Amino acid sequence: MSRTNISRKKPNSANARSHACNSTKRQQKVNLQVVRDENGNKFRISAQEKKTLLKSEKKAA
Repeated sequence: MSRTNISRKKPNSANARSHACNSTKRQQKVNLQVVRDENGNKFRISAQEKKTLLKSEKKAA
C-alpha cells in the first residue's frame, strides 16, 4: 500500500509582503489529500480534484 502522487499540479510562486512592503519569494503549495480506491491502494490528489471526483461519483449513483 504505497502512496503515489497522481496530481500533476505544481506550487505557485508568489511574493510574501511584510508590513514594510518588502517582498520575498514564497511558494503556495498544493493541498494534497490521501484517498483510497476500491482495492485499498492509497494515492494523493489535490483537494480540488478530490472534490470533483466525489461529485462525479455522487452524480453517477
